Amino acid sequence: MSVSEDLKILLLKEKMTITELAALASEKSGKAYTVFGISQKLARSSMKYDELKFLASVLGYKIKFEKDDNL
Repeated sequence: MSVSEDLKILLLKEKMTITELAALASEKSGKAYTVFGISQKLARSSMKYDELKFLASVLGYKIKFEKDDNL
């Protein structure tokens, strides 16, 4: 799965739009987040890890890495 798909799934689970995410992220960070900015980063696959981590936390999630013992 891509970052874009993962974030969209989280938004669906939380019944939230990108517009609402942008507003909440702006409020929590004090930095301007726009729908256009988030959408473009997702479309271009140019979102940085720190940004994804922050947006996930805004939605109430943590990014966790787990070792795959099946490899």
